[in-house]
Amino acid sequence: MQIEYLHASKFGNGEAVAEEFRRLVEARGNRVDVHHIHDADPRRLPPADLYVFSSPGRMGKPIGGMRRFLKKAELPPHARYALLTTEAAPRPDKKTGELPSAEEQDKWQRVRPVMDELLAPKHLEKVAEGTVLVTGLKGPLEDGWQGKVEQFAAEVLPDDSSS
Repeated sequence: MQIEYLHASKFGNGEAVAEEFRRLVEARGNRVDVHHIHDADPRRLPPADLYVFSSPGRMGKPIGGMRRFLKKAELPPHARYALLTTEAAPRPDKKTGELPSAEEQDKWQRVRPVMDELLAPKHLEKVAEGTVLVTGLKGPLEDGWQGKVEQFAAEVLPDDSSS
């Protein structure tokens, strides 16, 4: 299986996630080419069995460079894609000390939904999505983040992934 992984890492967290994904997937006999979006032409993406898009969140949305990249991306209809984002970990309320509920988080953290909206007109097939949390503005990644990447890799690879 050939996978093109396109990320918009700003502080290196997304790049670390991409490299862990590559390590896990290539260990199962697949090929993964990782590119920062600044090094890729959205109108000339290489053919692949799967495209993985990864963006950090900024103000609850994918960063501007990734939004522009996805708008311009030219992919064959029905191409398979997946999203693996790096998003800010929820913080407890200063007054109550309680973490926001899942519904409250969904109101302000819309990285993956916005990416899906940008890709919808291209008539692609989404196969998976995942999130790795970042505990501070520039990192580090949450404890156990490698397990989340491993779970995501298992979702996107077919059972007989040695193709």
